[in-house]
Amino acid sequence: MVRKIILDCDPGHDDAVALLLAVGNPNIDVVGVTTVGGNQSLDKVTYNARAVLEKAHATQIPVHAGCGRPLIRPLKDAANIHGETGLDGVILPVPSRPLDEGHAVNWIIDTIMNSEPGSITLVPTGPLTNIALAVRMEPRIVERVKEVVLMGGGYHVGNCGPVAEFNIFTDPEAAHIVFNASWHRLTMVGLDLTHQALCTPEVQHRIEGIGTDLAWFVSGLMDFFRKTYRDDASFADPPVHDPCTVAYLIDSSIVATRRCPIDVELRGELTTGMTVADLNGPEPSEDECRTQVATKLDFDKFWNLVEDAIRTIG
Repeated sequence: MVRKIILDCDPGHDDAVALLLAVGNPNIDVVGVTTVGGNQSLDKVTYNARAVLEKAHATQIPVHAGCGRPLIRPLKDAANIHGETGLDGVILPVPSRPLDEGHAVNWIIDTIMNSEPGSITLVPTGPLTNIALAVRMEPRIVERVKEVVLMGGGYHVGNCGPVAEFNIFTDPEAAHIVFNASWHRLTMVGLDLTHQALCTPEVQHRIEGIGTDLAWFVSGLMDFFRKTYRDDASFADPPVHDPCTVAYLIDSSIVATRRCPIDVELRGELTTGMTVADLNGPEPSEDECRTQVATKLDFDKFWNLVEDAIRTIG
Protein backbone atom coordinates (compact mmCIF):
# COMPACT_ATOMS: atom_id res chain seq x y z
CA MET A 1 0.00 0.00 0.00
CA VAL A 2 1.37 3.42 -0.96
CA ARG A 3 1.56 5.75 2.02
CA LYS A 4 0.95 9.46 1.45
CA ILE A 5 3.17 11.47 3.77
CA ILE A 6 3.98 15.04 4.67
CA LEU A 7 7.65 15.13 5.70
CA ASP A 8 8.21 17.98 8.16
CA CYS A 9 11.97 18.34 8.51
CA ASP A 10 15.06 20.47 9.19
CA PRO A 11 17.81 19.06 6.90
CA GLY A 12 20.32 18.04 8.46
CA HIS A 13 22.36 15.08 7.22
CA ASP A 14 19.96 12.41 8.48
CA ASP A 15 16.93 14.38 7.24
CA ALA A 16 18.56 14.32 3.79
CA VAL A 17 18.76 10.52 3.93
CA ALA A 18 15.11 10.40 5.05
CA LEU A 19 14.15 12.53 2.04
CA LEU A 20 16.06 10.23 -0.32
CA LEU A 21 14.52 7.09 1.19
CA ALA A 22 11.03 8.56 0.88
CA VAL A 23 11.54 9.72 -2.70
CA GLY A 24 13.26 6.51 -3.80
CA ASN A 25 10.79 3.99 -2.41
CA PRO A 26 7.68 3.15 -4.46
CA ASN A 27 5.58 2.59 -1.33
CA ILE A 28 5.91 6.23 -0.25
CA ASP A 29 4.19 9.19 -1.91
CA VAL A 30 5.67 12.46 -0.61
CA VAL A 31 2.74 14.86 -0.88
CA GLY A 32 4.94 17.72 0.27
CA VAL A 33 7.89 18.76 2.39
CA THR A 34 7.64 21.38 5.13
CA THR A 35 10.56 22.88 7.00
CA VAL A 36 11.17 24.11 10.52
CA GLY A 37 14.09 25.81 12.21
CA GLY A 38 16.14 23.25 14.10
CA ASN A 39 19.43 21.78 12.94
CA GLN A 40 20.08 25.16 11.33
CA SER A 41 18.15 28.35 10.65
CA LEU A 42 14.91 28.14 8.70
CA ASP A 43 16.42 29.72 5.57
CA LYS A 44 19.27 27.21 5.53
CA VAL A 45 17.23 24.06 6.16
CA THR A 46 14.63 25.15 3.59
CA TYR A 47 17.34 25.61 0.98
CA ASN A 48 18.78 22.22 1.95
CA ALA A 49 15.41 20.49 1.49
CA ARG A 50 15.04 21.99 -1.98
CA ALA A 51 18.63 21.10 -2.89
CA VAL A 52 18.23 17.47 -1.79
CA LEU A 53 15.03 17.15 -3.83
CA GLU A 54 16.94 18.63 -6.77
CA LYS A 55 19.64 16.01 -6.28
CA ALA A 56 16.96 13.31 -6.17
CA HIS A 57 15.27 14.52 -9.40
CA ALA A 58 12.11 15.16 -7.35
CA THR A 59 11.49 18.84 -7.99
CA GLN A 60 7.78 18.18 -8.47
CA ILE A 61 7.41 17.87 -4.70
CA PRO A 62 6.35 21.20 -3.12
CA VAL A 63 8.39 22.68 -0.29
CA HIS A 64 6.84 25.12 2.19
CA ALA A 65 8.83 26.97 4.84
CA GLY A 66 7.38 27.02 8.34
CA CYS A 67 8.38 28.29 11.76
CA GLY A 68 11.85 29.70 12.24
CA ARG A 69 11.95 29.39 16.01
CA PRO A 70 10.24 27.45 18.83
CA LEU A 71 6.92 28.57 20.28
CA ILE A 72 8.47 30.20 23.36
CA ARG A 73 12.20 29.60 23.51
CA PRO A 74 15.03 30.92 21.32
CA LEU A 75 16.38 28.57 18.66
CA LYS A 76 19.63 26.82 19.52
CA ASP A 77 20.74 25.04 16.37
CA ALA A 78 22.94 21.96 15.93
CA ALA A 79 25.73 23.52 13.90
CA ASN A 80 28.19 21.51 15.99
CA ILE A 81 26.82 18.36 14.32
CA HIS A 82 25.55 19.56 10.92
CA GLY A 83 27.89 22.47 10.16
CA GLU A 84 27.27 26.05 9.14
CA THR A 85 25.06 25.17 6.17
CA GLY A 86 23.26 22.33 7.93
CA LEU A 87 24.57 20.00 5.21
CA ASP A 88 28.31 20.54 5.35
CA GLY A 89 30.56 18.06 3.57
CA VAL A 90 29.02 18.14 0.08
CA ILE A 91 28.37 20.61 -2.73
CA LEU A 92 24.63 21.18 -2.97
CA PRO A 93 22.94 21.70 -6.33
CA VAL A 94 21.15 24.99 -6.89
CA PRO A 95 17.39 24.37 -6.69
CA SER A 96 15.66 24.92 -10.03
CA ARG A 97 12.17 25.20 -8.54
CA PRO A 98 11.35 28.36 -6.57
CA LEU A 99 10.21 27.99 -2.99
CA ASP A 100 6.47 27.42 -2.87
CA GLU A 101 4.37 30.27 -1.49
CA GLY A 102 2.38 29.94 1.70
CA HIS A 103 3.37 29.15 5.26
CA ALA A 104 3.97 25.48 6.05
CA VAL A 105 1.41 25.42 8.87
CA ASN A 106 -1.35 26.74 6.63
CA TRP A 107 -0.35 24.31 3.88
CA ILE A 108 -0.38 21.34 6.29
CA ILE A 109 -3.87 22.26 7.47
CA ASP A 110 -5.23 22.84 3.96
CA THR A 111 -3.72 19.62 2.63
CA ILE A 112 -5.12 17.45 5.43
CA MET A 113 -8.55 19.09 5.39
CA ASN A 114 -8.81 18.75 1.60
CA SER A 115 -7.69 15.10 1.56
CA GLU A 116 -9.69 11.98 2.34
CA PRO A 117 -9.76 11.33 6.09
CA GLY A 118 -7.10 8.80 7.04
CA SER A 119 -5.09 9.27 3.86
CA ILE A 120 -2.23 11.48 5.13
CA THR A 121 0.53 10.45 7.53
CA LEU A 122 2.60 13.12 9.26
CA VAL A 123 6.32 12.40 9.50
CA PRO A 124 8.05 15.10 11.59
CA THR A 125 11.83 14.71 11.84
CA GLY A 126 12.66 18.07 13.42
CA PRO A 127 11.27 20.17 16.28
CA LEU A 128 7.48 19.87 16.45
CA THR A 129 6.66 23.58 16.16
CA ASN A 130 4.83 23.39 12.82
CA ILE A 131 2.74 20.38 13.85
CA ALA A 132 1.79 21.91 17.20
CA LEU A 133 0.67 25.16 15.59
CA ALA A 134 -1.35 23.25 12.99
CA VAL A 135 -3.12 21.36 15.81
CA ARG A 136 -3.91 24.59 17.64
CA MET A 137 -5.07 26.43 14.50
CA GLU A 138 -7.26 23.59 13.21
CA PRO A 139 -7.87 20.85 15.79
CA ARG A 140 -9.92 18.83 13.28
CA ILE A 141 -6.74 17.70 11.52
CA VAL A 142 -6.03 15.34 14.43
CA GLU A 143 -8.93 13.04 13.62
CA ARG A 144 -8.24 13.21 9.86
CA VAL A 145 -4.56 12.23 9.99
CA LYS A 146 -3.89 8.52 9.54
CA GLU A 147 -1.03 8.51 12.03
CA VAL A 148 2.02 10.43 13.22
CA VAL A 149 5.47 8.86 13.05
CA LEU A 150 8.05 11.23 14.49
CA MET A 151 11.76 11.21 15.16
CA GLY A 152 12.39 12.58 18.60
CA GLY A 153 12.72 11.75 22.23
CA GLY A 154 13.93 8.60 23.87
CA TYR A 155 12.77 6.49 26.78
CA HIS A 156 16.22 5.81 28.26
CA VAL A 157 18.78 8.17 26.71
CA GLY A 158 19.15 11.78 25.61
CA ASN A 159 21.59 13.85 23.57
CA CYS A 160 20.81 17.29 25.05
CA GLY A 161 21.73 16.39 28.60
CA PRO A 162 21.10 12.99 30.14
CA VAL A 163 17.42 12.54 29.30
CA ALA A 164 16.31 15.01 26.57
CA GLU A 165 16.68 14.58 22.80
CA PHE A 166 17.43 17.55 20.52
CA ASN A 167 14.12 17.81 18.62
CA ILE A 168 12.03 17.67 21.78
CA PHE A 169 14.41 19.80 23.85
CA THR A 170 14.40 22.50 21.16
CA ASP A 171 10.64 23.03 21.50
CA PRO A 172 9.25 21.04 24.43
CA GLU A 173 6.04 23.06 24.55
CA ALA A 174 5.28 22.12 20.94
CA ALA A 175 6.14 18.49 21.69
CA HIS A 176 3.78 18.55 24.68
CA ILE A 177 0.94 19.69 22.42
CA VAL A 178 1.66 17.01 19.82
CA PHE A 179 2.08 14.10 22.24
CA ASN A 180 -1.14 15.00 24.04
CA ALA A 181 -3.32 15.33 20.92
CA SER A 182 -5.76 12.48 20.26
CA TRP A 183 -4.17 11.07 17.09
CA HIS A 184 -5.32 7.66 15.90
CA ARG A 185 -1.74 6.55 16.53
CA LEU A 186 1.55 8.27 17.35
CA THR A 187 4.86 6.43 17.11
CA MET A 188 7.92 7.93 18.76
CA VAL A 189 11.07 6.83 16.96
CA GLY A 190 13.57 7.97 19.56
CA LEU A 191 17.26 7.68 20.29
CA ASP A 192 16.90 4.20 21.80
CA LEU A 193 16.02 3.03 18.28
CA THR A 194 17.97 5.42 16.07
CA HIS A 195 21.27 4.81 17.85
CA GLN A 196 21.00 1.33 16.34
CA ALA A 197 20.98 2.84 12.79
CA LEU A 198 24.72 3.39 12.55
CA CYS A 199 26.35 4.11 9.22
CA THR A 200 29.32 1.79 9.69
CA PRO A 201 32.27 1.82 7.27
CA GLU A 202 30.93 -1.42 5.79
CA VAL A 203 27.54 0.18 5.10
CA GLN A 204 29.17 3.26 3.59
CA HIS A 205 31.33 1.13 1.30
CA ARG A 206 28.21 -0.67 0.08
CA ILE A 207 26.60 2.69 -0.71
CA GLU A 208 29.71 3.86 -2.54
CA GLY A 209 29.64 0.60 -4.50
CA ILE A 210 26.40 1.72 -6.16
CA GLY A 211 28.70 3.99 -8.13
CA THR A 212 26.30 6.83 -8.92
CA ASP A 213 26.74 10.52 -8.25
CA LEU A 214 23.98 10.32 -5.65
CA ALA A 215 25.74 7.45 -3.87
CA TRP A 216 28.92 9.52 -3.57
CA PHE A 217 26.80 12.48 -2.40
CA VAL A 218 25.43 10.34 0.45
CA SER A 219 28.93 9.11 1.25
CA GLY A 220 30.16 12.69 1.47
CA LEU A 221 27.36 13.49 3.90
CA MET A 222 28.32 10.51 6.03
CA ASP A 223 32.02 11.47 6.05
CA PHE A 224 31.19 14.84 7.59
CA PHE A 225 28.55 13.33 9.91
CA ARG A 226 31.03 10.71 11.13
CA LYS A 227 33.64 13.34 12.00
CA THR A 228 31.28 15.56 13.98
CA TYR A 229 29.75 12.62 15.84
CA ARG A 230 33.22 11.40 16.76
CA ASP A 231 34.36 14.85 17.87
CA ASP A 232 31.18 15.99 19.60
CA ALA A 233 29.42 12.85 20.77
CA SER A 234 32.14 10.18 20.92
CA PHE A 235 30.38 7.92 18.42
CA ALA A 236 32.65 5.80 16.22
CA ASP A 237 29.97 5.85 13.49
CA PRO A 238 27.11 8.31 12.95
CA PRO A 239 23.52 7.30 13.72
CA VAL A 240 21.10 8.27 10.93
CA HIS A 241 18.05 9.02 13.02
CA ASP A 242 15.42 10.42 10.67
CA PRO A 243 15.13 7.76 7.92
CA CYS A 244 14.08 5.25 10.57
CA THR A 245 10.63 6.90 10.53
CA VAL A 246 10.24 6.37 6.79
CA ALA A 247 11.60 2.82 6.99
CA TYR A 248 8.94 1.98 9.60
CA LEU A 249 6.21 3.19 7.25
CA ILE A 250 7.62 1.19 4.34
CA ASP A 251 7.95 -2.05 6.32
CA SER A 252 6.78 -2.09 9.93
CA SER A 253 8.76 -5.31 10.57
CA ILE A 254 11.97 -3.22 10.41
CA VAL A 255 11.08 -1.40 13.63
CA ALA A 256 9.69 -3.16 16.69
CA THR A 257 7.41 -1.05 18.87
CA ARG A 258 5.77 -1.12 22.28
CA ARG A 259 2.61 0.73 23.23
CA CYS A 260 2.87 2.95 26.31
CA PRO A 261 1.71 6.36 27.54
CA ILE A 262 4.17 9.17 26.67
CA ASP A 263 4.32 12.74 27.93
CA VAL A 264 6.85 15.57 27.82
CA GLU A 265 8.44 17.20 30.87
CA LEU A 266 8.26 21.01 30.72
CA ARG A 267 9.31 22.17 34.19
CA GLY A 268 12.03 19.87 35.46
CA GLU A 269 15.23 21.59 36.55
CA LEU A 270 17.26 18.71 35.09
CA THR A 271 14.71 17.04 32.84
CA THR A 272 13.04 19.69 30.65
CA GLY A 273 12.32 18.12 27.26
CA MET A 274 12.39 14.56 28.56
CA THR A 275 9.91 12.22 26.90
CA VAL A 276 8.51 10.20 29.78
CA ALA A 277 7.39 6.78 28.56
CA ASP A 278 5.53 4.68 31.13
CA LEU A 279 6.78 1.16 30.48
CA ASN A 280 5.60 -0.26 33.78
CA GLY A 281 3.24 -3.22 33.78
CA PRO A 282 1.85 -5.16 30.82
CA GLU A 283 1.57 -3.53 27.41
CA PRO A 284 -1.80 -1.77 27.08
CA SER A 285 -4.16 -2.55 24.22
CA GLU A 286 -4.51 -0.29 21.18
CA ASP A 287 -7.88 0.88 22.51
CA GLU A 288 -6.30 1.83 25.84
CA CYS A 289 -3.22 3.58 24.44
CA ARG A 290 -2.61 5.34 21.12
CA THR A 291 1.08 6.14 21.61
CA GLN A 292 4.02 3.79 21.18
CA VAL A 293 7.82 3.83 21.23
CA ALA A 294 10.22 2.22 18.77
CA THR A 295 12.50 -0.30 20.47
CA LYS A 296 14.45 -2.53 18.06
CA LEU A 297 15.78 -1.97 14.53
CA ASP A 298 16.41 -4.65 11.91
CA PHE A 299 19.77 -3.23 10.85
CA ASP A 300 20.18 -5.15 7.59
CA LYS A 301 16.63 -4.57 6.36
CA PHE A 302 16.95 -0.87 7.13
CA TRP A 303 20.14 -0.32 5.19
CA ASN A 304 18.92 -2.49 2.33
CA LEU A 305 15.98 -0.09 1.96
CA VAL A 306 18.30 2.93 1.92
CA GLU A 307 20.56 1.32 -0.68
CA ASP A 308 17.60 0.36 -2.86
CA ALA A 309 16.28 3.95 -2.75
CA ILE A 310 19.64 5.38 -3.78
CA ARG A 311 19.80 2.89 -6.68
CA THR A 312 16.27 3.70 -7.76
CA ILE A 313 16.87 7.45 -7.79
CA GLY A 314 20.28 7.13 -9.44
